[in-house]
Amino acid sequence: MDLGTVLCCSLGVAFGGVLYASYKLGLLYRLFHKAETKSSRHGGESVAEVLRDHGIKFVFTLVGGHISPILVACEKLGIRIVDTRHEATAVFAADAVARLSGTVGVAAVTAGPGLTNTVTAVKNAQMAESPLLLIGGAAATLLQGRGALQDIDQLSLFKPLCKFCASVRSVRKIVPTLRKALAIAQSGTPGPVFIEFPIDTLYPYHMVEKEFSPKGTPKGIMGKITAWYLHNHLTNLFAGAWEVRDISPLPVHVPQATDQQVQRCVELVSRAKKPLILLGSQVTLPPTSADDIRKALESLGIPCFLGGMSRGMLGKDSPLHIRQNRRDALKEADLLLLAGTVCDFRLSYGRVLNRHSKIIAVNRDKTQLLKNSDIFWKPTVAIQGDVGSFLLRLSKGLAGHKFPEDWPQNLKDGDRVKEKTNRAKAEEKTERHLNPLKVLHHVDELMSEDSIIVADGGDFVGSAAYILKPRGPLRWLDPGAFGTLGVGGGFALGAKLCRPDSEVWIVYGDGSLGYTVAEFDTFTRHKTPVIALVGNDACWSQISREQVPLLGSNVACDLAFTDYHIVADGYGGKGHLIGREDESQFDEIVKQAQRECREGKAVLLNVLIGKTNFRDGSISV
Repeated sequence: MDLGTVLCCSLGVAFGGVLYASYKLGLLYRLFHKAETKSSRHGGESVAEVLRDHGIKFVFTLVGGHISPILVACEKLGIRIVDTRHEATAVFAADAVARLSGTVGVAAVTAGPGLTNTVTAVKNAQMAESPLLLIGGAAATLLQGRGALQDIDQLSLFKPLCKFCASVRSVRKIVPTLRKALAIAQSGTPGPVFIEFPIDTLYPYHMVEKEFSPKGTPKGIMGKITAWYLHNHLTNLFAGAWEVRDISPLPVHVPQATDQQVQRCVELVSRAKKPLILLGSQVTLPPTSADDIRKALESLGIPCFLGGMSRGMLGKDSPLHIRQNRRDALKEADLLLLAGTVCDFRLSYGRVLNRHSKIIAVNRDKTQLLKNSDIFWKPTVAIQGDVGSFLLRLSKGLAGHKFPEDWPQNLKDGDRVKEKTNRAKAEEKTERHLNPLKVLHHVDELMSEDSIIVADGGDFVGSAAYILKPRGPLRWLDPGAFGTLGVGGGFALGAKLCRPDSEVWIVYGDGSLGYTVAEFDTFTRHKTPVIALVGNDACWSQISREQVPLLGSNVACDLAFTDYHIVADGYGGKGHLIGREDESQFDEIVKQAQRECREGKAVLLNVLIGKTNFRDGSISV
């Protein structure tokens, strides 16, 4: 190799190095995009504009300086800021809004401990497949990893929990990053996404400059280099920040069954004599409306078991809705449609399914679609696609087809026998206090037709699932497969904001109430009156029921008959204590609570309950 070639190669390498350094330092970008140093605008305004154009009406938060510009800008654009007493509640409220509104729920919390406090709620949203955007504050871009206040590696914490995680590194990246995150949250299998905003991407240029600029005149070559680097970093943060950008929503991808798959299912279902549908929460996801799904199910005429968010899909007293004896029905069915239902612990991992049945499984998530199919069950047809759209197409393909009427009638007869037995059990006298089953039956009869039921608890809520009847679609909220306690305050807050004219009930165990009783302060301040029905048996009963006979000890299961009604009073709500001596007035007290709620008070009914054997054999692990 001659000297000229070596020289050319060296110059090429040097030029490439200069280009790369210029790119990394933002020098090339700034040849065409300037930083408007006199502008008073800030990154929080860009966040608010994108959220507004995506139809976001609420941002739930617990305030912190890292995120203040976002909250202030959202309020100015008419997005309601709702602050809670715990960050987990903010995320649970956003989760409820996502489920009930069909949009993305949004929560914004401060850096470090503000974010770590949301972990359980974000994991719950992931497992419940709720489209949710978590906005987190963060230390300034140059201070990350240098011991700044509340600075931790937040992205590593949330990557296992979220479909998409990003850290905004310049103001110009705010809009495209948010648009991408919001689309990903809703596409495919919905779920949470996380974006962290370093504090220097949210405040105005002049304020950030004040923090970046050296306090005195730089001295020496290193001082001058450092000053140049800081100024260059600042300029790059704001270069092109306020150029006009598209802030409209990106397309959302929803997987669909193919025509061939639908036709195959039409043929299978048409030959069935005892078909059965197990409906899961995915059926409530956009784009198909709940009303259209209800009409499709009624047109099909196939008996249904409803789980999770699908409870209420067929109304309160549909002849197609079967509530009892599910295990027996599964064994007898010759065709089973798992419409968003997963073969996890709730179906004994698939062991309860009839091995001779034809099984059609539909789910947006491939992993959930085939869960445990390699061990206990095998689908005849497995479709990775949207459940609601599939049901509409199946109904259309089976238009005019009639199934034998004796099959749903026999299942409904079994329902009536079982419910008559349960009703008789509700009339039994407990050793002390009120029979919880009787309490729930009375509440079910008194609930308004527009009620939304939020389930947060173990034993008492498990009983409520058999007794309380949601009046219609999207009128039941429970945590889902994660079995999380503490969802009540947030879910009820989100539900009341989405449906301000509805009567929102939280069904609490006394254990779960402890997580969010402080949110009665939030209900009062934000004028979101709800009714909390607390089954107070002074015990973690779902655990105690197994722990005592198996291990001979009730350790850590005992609570106290605490005056929770007084706590509600202290937070500006209204509390009522109901014991055995109040049994004859129970209905009147509930009606009074409903009146107080309509008048703007959040109400807590502290109902002292006794023990029954209704839930013997239920699982807690």
